Amino acid sequence: MNIKIGIASDHRGFNVKERLKEYFDEIDITIIDYGTNSSESVDFPIYAKKLGEAIQNNEIDFGIAICGTGIGMSIALNKMKGVYCAKVSNESEAILSRSHNDANVIAMSEEIDYDLMKKIVNCFITTPFSNINKYIVRNNKIKDMENNG
Repeated sequence: MNIKIGIASDHRGFNVKERLKEYFDEIDITIIDYGTNSSESVDFPIYAKKLGEAIQNNEIDFGIAICGTGIGMSIALNKMKGVYCAKVSNESEAILSRSHNDANVIAMSEEIDYDLMKKIVNCFITTPFSNINKYIVRNNKIKDMENNG
């Protein structure tokens, strides 16, 4: 698979982020780490912004954000133009976030079981957008809100 994935976390997500980086190396997918680089307490919006800017600048194809709940990262990322982050907890949500919503980032809780997290990530990066008209229309309405308030 010839894609680039960006990954970012806060201190609570640091350990699982490091494990996911090893997993991506094993399956030969390019991963770019946008921090944090330790389990020392940090403010998650700093790392959400770095990941979001990588999406905006087309440096990566998809992003993965991990914090205590996934909620904070998701909120921060969704403030950025062109970044569409889904907070997901299972494989079905990961699939639907891509096929219906064309999300380019997922946010997850560091509390998700690691084996399940790998499955979620695989579903996310391998599921294409459906290109079904009703989803295109809905996604365009979101983009209109983003552009026009």
